[in-house]
Amino acid sequence: MINQRLFDHYGIDTNKNLKIQSRCPRPFDTVLIDKNGSCYACECQSWLPQSIGNLQIKQLSEILGSEMHQHLRDSILDGTYRYCNQKQCTYLESDDWSSDTPTYIKHIRLAIDDSCNLRCPSCRNGLIFHKSGSKLQLGIRLADKINQWLSAQRKPLQVHIGSDGDPFASFVYRHFMLHTPQNNLTRYSLLTNGLMFRDFHKQVPHVIGNLDRLSVSIDGATKNTYEKLRLGGRWDKINANLESIAELKSAHGFTFKLHMVVQQDNWWEMTDMIRLAEKYDVDQVYFNKIQNWNTALDYNTQKFPALAEFQDAVREVTGRTERFGCEPKYLVKGFKPL
Repeated sequence: MINQRLFDHYGIDTNKNLKIQSRCPRPFDTVLIDKNGSCYACECQSWLPQSIGNLQIKQLSEILGSEMHQHLRDSILDGTYRYCNQKQCTYLESDDWSSDTPTYIKHIRLAIDDSCNLRCPSCRNGLIFHKSGSKLQLGIRLADKINQWLSAQRKPLQVHIGSDGDPFASFVYRHFMLHTPQNNLTRYSLLTNGLMFRDFHKQVPHVIGNLDRLSVSIDGATKNTYEKLRLGGRWDKINANLESIAELKSAHGFTFKLHMVVQQDNWWEMTDMIRLAEKYDVDQVYFNKIQNWNTALDYNTQKFPALAEFQDAVREVTGRTERFGCEPKYLVKGFKPL
């Protein structure tokens, strides 16, 4: 049964008809699993907030292709996209998809533990770190169930780790990576703050050896800005880890990306971030608009998008012609020119 309150919370009109002829592949090839075990047919809960099942109750093999899963897929097949959040989904902005509809799950996105060694104001109200208790134990059980499902797969897929917490700081994600099935059909994608990479990556050589993409979230390109926005981080330590990642990239060939949450206290460092990326042989940089996650940060103070100087900075970044494959090397997400 559709939980209408969820859609009302996100302001999603479930009676709409967007009349989109092309088919978004996400409900057909992606599943996201959150810290409560709820599974979603998209890569972000707020884009398609209806759960298709819970891993605490059922096995993943039962949830995938379930009646609810198919119901959400039908809203894509008929072109209405009535359950999708067109206000937030970046894919709906572009409507640029292949005409082929995926036939099996290719991407597993894990958001099963929000533990992190940082307490960034843009993300959370304080330190969240589960090293004992019921939340840790639930995360371990979810990790084991996911690994059990992965061990039975015989088709290529990618596991993304780090949608909520840090892969190398979290005890749950460490457990997952230490016990993930060792086969070369499963590839990995990691989003990390980068501070514990050197300390832990040698313990999970199978994951690093099958790594497709390593993304580091870093919101400052100078010491003062970085340490102000990444509370608990040290500028010298993040640079040492970026250097280590760059060295490992040349050995294993994974894609190396940086993510910058552009906000009131750092927007002028966008070009500085590009110079930092060049220093460490980064393949691509994402400049992402700050989101309101209901933290202690007063979102109403984020006045910078209206500044002429910020618009000039955006134009300077988007005007660069460097490419990474078929995409721009530097991508600005969530900002529309004034």
